[in-house]
This record gives sequence, C-alpha cells and structure tokens, in this order.
Amino acid sequence: MKQHVLILGGTTEGRRLAAELAGDPALRVTSSLAGRVAEPRLPAGEVRVGGFGGAVGLADWLRSEHVHTLVDATHPFAQAISRNAAEAAAAVRVPLLALRRPGWVPVPGDRWHPVDSLAEAAAALPALGRRALLTTGRLGLAAFAAVPGVHLVARSVDAPEPPLPPNLEVLLARGPFGPADEREVFRRYGIDLLVTKDSGGAATAPKLAVARELGLPVVIVRRPAAPAGVPVVPDVAGALDWLRAR
Repeated sequence: MKQHVLILGGTTEGRRLAAELAGDPALRVTSSLAGRVAEPRLPAGEVRVGGFGGAVGLADWLRSEHVHTLVDATHPFAQAISRNAAEAAAAVRVPLLALRRPGWVPVPGDRWHPVDSLAEAAAALPALGRRALLTTGRLGLAAFAAVPGVHLVARSVDAPEPPLPPNLEVLLARGPFGPADEREVFRRYGIDLLVTKDSGGAATAPKLAVARELGLPVVIVRRPAAPAGVPVVPDVAGALDWLRAR
C-alpha cells in the first residue's frame, strides 16, 4: 500500500515539495488548496480544493483517505488551518510537520515598524505617510476602514470583496514582481509607505528592497508562531529529510 502524504499547500514551498514527492512510486501525494484564489497554480500529484470543515472534518478526511503523513505548507499567516491541522493530526495520530520559510531580517537602510496585527498596522499609518501600498492580501482590508488622511492602494491577485475602505484603490496583479516592477508601482501610485506581512521568501522581497532604496517606511506585521509541539523546517530539503526519516 502506498504511503499517503497530504500537503496543505498554496505556497511555493508546497508546490516544490509536491513536485519532489509526486514521482515516487511508493507515495500517494495529495495537495489541498484553500480555494481562495480563482486560478491557483496547481502542484504535481493529486489536488483537492476547498476547506475540510474545521479540525473535525480534516481528521475525518485523514482517516477516510488513509493519510500517513501531514505537511502544513500553508502561508505563514494561515493560522486557522494550522491550528486545525495540529488538532486533527493529534486526534488521528498522524505525524505533522510545518514547512515555514524563514521570515525577513532587516538590513542597514531599512525603516521597519513592526506590529502584531493589521489593526495595529492601520493605526500606525497616519504618522508615517499619505499614500500606502498594502500587500497584506485581499482579506482583512476592513481593518484599514477608519484610517484618516491616507490613500490606500491594495495589491491583490483577485478582487477583494466589500465592505472596503472608502479611500481604497485596488491594483489587480499576480506576482512574482521584480525590482523594476516594484519601482514602477511605487512611482505610478506615488507610494510613500509600504504595508506588508512578514511572509518571508525571496519572491516577494523586492518591494522591501525598493522601499529601502527610496528611504520609505515599512509597516510589517509579525508572523504568528506555529502551533506548539509541531516540528518546523525552513525549506523543502528539510521537509524531505523529515519525511525520509519516517
């Protein structure tokens, strides 16, 4: 019987891990995507789209599909699914690994203002700039509804759903974005302030480099910790080592 690996994906690392595992004839590899992006990049192997129905629903799926190993390779800020994964894995006694790319580290020239939530980010904006580029995703924009005196430009793959802040302009675009792309966005929209989450990784780092070049402040939301007791690796190589050890 093939060993069934379920990858909770939607990230570059999740797709890379699926690609590494899908060619192994001893494995059945399934990637689960949340379904929040209209046209997601599909990984290798089997793919399912949509939620499980909380921790209980995920536990039921792990049992019914005879999952041997669970890898949480979701976005570092996908707290709900990470909690559900930890609860479901414990209930079914399936080994669980969290694959989390490292967070960003400031370098000389960065003007970072770390905060713990989108609400704190919104509160910090009026003192820092007048035209802010939001790269926090299309969910949670309501946190910026009451920001006075700041024009907001939200970049998103898919259009965000209302209610939206009245001073919001939506820029629909799919990355990755290189330094030249980011410079053009900052220039075209007159951006003097960047708001982002500490997602980590090289693919979305150019915006930080451009903000540094321009001497602009960056409000950066700190990432939450992985659920207690769940082992964490920083890259696909570490995940493969962990899986081989099982």
